[in-house]
Parts: sequence; C-alpha cells; structure tokens
Amino acid sequence: MPILSKEEAQALLKKVLSYSKADECEVNLSGSDGGNIRYARNAVSTSGGISQSSLVVQSSFGKKVGVATINEFDDASLAKVVKRSEELAQLAPENPEFVKNLGPQQYGPDAKTFEPATAAISPKFRADAVAASLQIAKENKLIAAGFMENSAGFNAMMNSSGLFAYNTSTNINFNVTLRTEDGKGSGYITKGYTDVNKLDVAAATKIAAKKAAGSATAKALEPGKYTVILEPSAALTLLETMFFAMDARSADEGRSFLSKAGGGTKLGEKLLDERVTIYSDPQNPELPTSSWNGDGRPQEKITWVNKGVIENLYYSRYWAEKKGVKAIPTPDGIIMLGTNDSLEDLIKGTEKGILVTKLWYIRSVDPQTVLQTGLTRDGTFYIENGQIKFPVKNFRFNESPVIMLNNLDALGKPERTVSTESGLNALIPPMRIRDFTFSSLSDAV
Repeated sequence: MPILSKEEAQALLKKVLSYSKADECEVNLSGSDGGNIRYARNAVSTSGGISQSSLVVQSSFGKKVGVATINEFDDASLAKVVKRSEELAQLAPENPEFVKNLGPQQYGPDAKTFEPATAAISPKFRADAVAASLQIAKENKLIAAGFMENSAGFNAMMNSSGLFAYNTSTNINFNVTLRTEDGKGSGYITKGYTDVNKLDVAAATKIAAKKAAGSATAKALEPGKYTVILEPSAALTLLETMFFAMDARSADEGRSFLSKAGGGTKLGEKLLDERVTIYSDPQNPELPTSSWNGDGRPQEKITWVNKGVIENLYYSRYWAEKKGVKAIPTPDGIIMLGTNDSLEDLIKGTEKGILVTKLWYIRSVDPQTVLQTGLTRDGTFYIENGQIKFPVKNFRFNESPVIMLNNLDALGKPERTVSTESGLNALIPPMRIRDFTFSSLSDAV
C-alpha cells in the first residue's frame, strides 16, 4: 500500500466504520515502505525492500471486545474483517478493565516527522553508503559488519465516537561494528535520524574504525567501582529501563522503584541528582514524534523528572479513570538535558576513569531498584589525566540507573542516539558517573 494522504485514510476508515453493527468500533490503519542493506565480513550479504500495510478493527458490545486484522482493502474484505471482529467480540468474556472509546481530540500541530529526502531513499543510496563504509574498513585493514534500514509510513485511526487521528513519519537507522583481522579489537557506532541528510555514514564509520584499531591490545583491570564516561547510546540502554518503569499503576501496586513501603508512591520526591531533567516533546526538532498516542490520546510536552524530582508518571486510560487523574500516555521519545560540553571535554576533565562505548545484553536483576546487569563491548578504554591511555578488557556490570543518576559527576551535550536494546531513538548526553560497579571481567570483545 502506498502512503495514503490524510484525506484518503479518512475516507477508507469511514467506509470501514459504515459496516459496523457494534456498540463501539475503532479502526487503526497503517502502511509503510522501506528498505535495508546488511553487510558482514566486508561484503554485502542481504538487501531488500519492505512494503506492508495493516487494518485492525476492534468491535465492542458492552464490555466484550473482539479484534480482527487484515491487509486487503477491497469492499468485501473490509466488510468481512468488521464482521469477524464482531463475531469474536460476541464470543469473548467481559473485559473488567474495559474503557469506552475516546471522543474527538484536540492534537497539537503536526511535528516534522516526515522528511521527503528520507522517503526517497533508493537501493542505490544504501549501496553507495555501504560502499563508503567498506572502503574505510578496507583502508584500515578492518572487518566490517553493519546494517542500514529506512522507512516511510503513515498511521491513522478513527472510531465510532468521532475521533480521527493521522500521522506520517520517516526514519533511517545505521550501525556498524568494525573488528581487527585478529578479532582482538572492536569498535561500534549507531546513528538514527528522521532526516537522512543528517546521517554521515563515512564519519560514523571512521569513529568505529578508530576504536577498533585502538582496542586491539586491551589490558585487564581488576573489577570494582570506577568513574565511567558513558557515551549516549550506552547511557540510553540503562536510562530507558528506569524511564519505562515510570508507570503509575506499577508504582501504586507496589511493584516499582517508585513504590513506597507500606503504600503510596514517590511522585513529587527528589530521587535523582538535581542536574537530571528528563522530558518528552513531540515538537522537538531533533526528535519529532507523533502528536497522538496509539490509543488516540494527544501527546504533549511533559516533564517527567525536573531537577531530580519525579514530576509525572504515565497512566493507562483505565488506571487514570480508577484514580481520577489525567490519562498521560507513554511518550515516543526521551530527551534528557545536558550541557554544551563535548565527549572530549568530559574525557579531558577525568583524572582516572573508563570510557564505555556500548552496553550490551542488558538484563533485569531487581525491578524494585531497577538493578541491571550486562556487558561492556566494542571499545572500552582507560582514562588518566584527561587522556585515553590504553584499551581495557570488557567488564560485566551491575548497576541501577537510579543509583547511577545519583552518582552523576558531569553531563555533556545531548545528541540523538539509538538504544542497542530496544531500538528507541532518544536525545541523551554523554555522562560521567562516579562509583560505577563492574562486578567481573568479560571475554566479550
């Protein structure tokens, strides 16, 4: 399916709703076109294009709900999927957490989530970008493996209560790992943008190449507590585990780091360093996101942590109704304030410490303290007197982002990065942390 205009999507959704005999009906429509290219051992291994579309119909009779999905859009198929969702609803038990459809909503202005240049990316563009990356690898006698993926798409929803929402988006993500021929050195970088014109594949590859060449002679250091500098992507993999634990219901029910012993939550309390401010804003020019949530609620600029104080939690519509509060949806992006200092500035200001490029294989140890474990990878370096002195062998870490953000020493300039765990795009600064816990050595490269 091509990307439908707002008017085309609206007309199709109205047609679907015209077939409905349910008490309430909600229809979600999406479509995207994109492509990808993968390379390994200094050669392209796969290349392809993906075009997909989906229509999801949810029918409700009282508190009984049925959902059916289809990717055919002729009139007979549309009527059939609506009927199927109604049949499933009649068979379903009542949902004890059912909430009625939202009515018409007021959304903010459309953010610049769609860039024509990104939508126009061709297979040749991807091949040329990879050729430039491979050239750098070969010139430096390194072995490269990477992936580039781009997409352009739309989402729309309409319900029988008068709500209609529509959004278009584009995205390009790129990552590459370079290793020395003997496999002892490794460097990694990841980049993600709405606008492809901001992506410089060659410059990114050169950074990873420098780390690969520089990490081949890694020395072992004793595990323990160290001052660390986390590059933005590494910081994000820990930060997101805390951020997505900021659910009001989990806190109210005693299941999160925001739960108080004996009942209640820590909303309004100062839990982090006062330099920590985290917010979301669909209008942010570096990280534009949809003006509406997947269930139709408006996305607004929300401050989640303000100078270390937990200022907001996100609520499902059901839990918000139960608690009598505003239903604040989970945002599509995370933004953390920082300073104007570069990563190099943070390194120069470090007497002794460890630079971490990437954290990998993150697993939860204790949800109520957000304690995580995982490994460093792809470029870990010892810093002394403001200079990188030598590469070090990788570590296993045990750390909570809550504790980490209380041991904050310095922040750098936020930059758009991609989580190596979830794929989330965010604006995160590099950060220098005191007493980061490395629990053991790792054989990871």
